[in-house]
Amino acid sequence: MLRNLYYYKNYYLDFFNTLDNEVKRKFNWTLKLISTIDRVPVKYFRHIEDSTGLYEIRVESGSNIYRVFSFFDKGQLVILINGFQKKSQKTPIKEIEKAEKLKKQYFDEKTNK
Repeated sequence: MLRNLYYYKNYYLDFFNTLDNEVKRKFNWTLKLISTIDRVPVKYFRHIEDSTGLYEIRVESGSNIYRVFSFFDKGQLVILINGFQKKSQKTPIKEIEKAEKLKKQYFDEKTNK
């Protein structure tokens, strides 16, 4: 494994459990790709511009597009947070704001342990 994945609280898993089996399979395949190959194609994993180090994991199924936000901790540890179904060209600002809030919460909790 090049990268380890960590689900912060239940945000990712709650989203994952709402998906149909085909989309779940695609997310599992994409997460395996992220954890095992050195250079992940931006089609599946890319940095969000104008963010504080957020990345989005991208999955397409038919005409549906799904995103899960993540960020790095300790180099190769990828923390997965909120997910959503993308319905427009631009990523919704409220989803980015939620991801930024969850990232801050994660590091605040880690610091206060």
